[in-house]
Amino acid sequence: MNALNIQKGASSHSAYDLRDPNAQVEESHTLAVLVENEPGVLARVIGLFSGRGYNIDSLTVAEVDHSGHRSRITIVTRGTPAVIEQIKAQVGRIVPVHEVHDLTVEGPAVERELGLFKVTGQGDKRVEALRIAEIFRANVVDSTLESFVFEMTGTPAKLDAFAELMQPLGLVDLARTGVAALSRGA
Repeated sequence: MNALNIQKGASSHSAYDLRDPNAQVEESHTLAVLVENEPGVLARVIGLFSGRGYNIDSLTVAEVDHSGHRSRITIVTRGTPAVIEQIKAQVGRIVPVHEVHDLTVEGPAVERELGLFKVTGQGDKRVEALRIAEIFRANVVDSTLESFVFEMTGTPAKLDAFAELMQPLGLVDLARTGVAALSRGA
């Protein structure tokens, strides 16, 4: 609760909580799944999501143990707490899956994403794009007389904010890697 006693989930434009108090709120969760690095495992995990109508907001996969042939799949998805528990249980039952961790509920975690942003512009817009990039600590990785390509690493919210500011300055294309996440501490 804040100073105005507005509950979480209330409209930001009203002092009244307009939601059904019995309804469960959808939340974003980051799942870390350790799997065997073999053909078809990713398709099986993703097939579980699509087959049950669950959406994936972000997906990254990479081999993390070369000698043990294991990969880590990081999935950001949305759902009510009951749906998230169901997803974790169903993913955990897939045979080549070794571990499923919900980094959102297991404690503090570090999330990062890489983004590339192509911005075109002339004159003042070009100078303003460089100024904003410096504030966000974005690096110029390519430059022509008409455009820049900026590289930036940060939280998904930071990348969203940067893209929003670059939009009126000539953002023409962007690419994002998806979230990579690890739990904090020992």
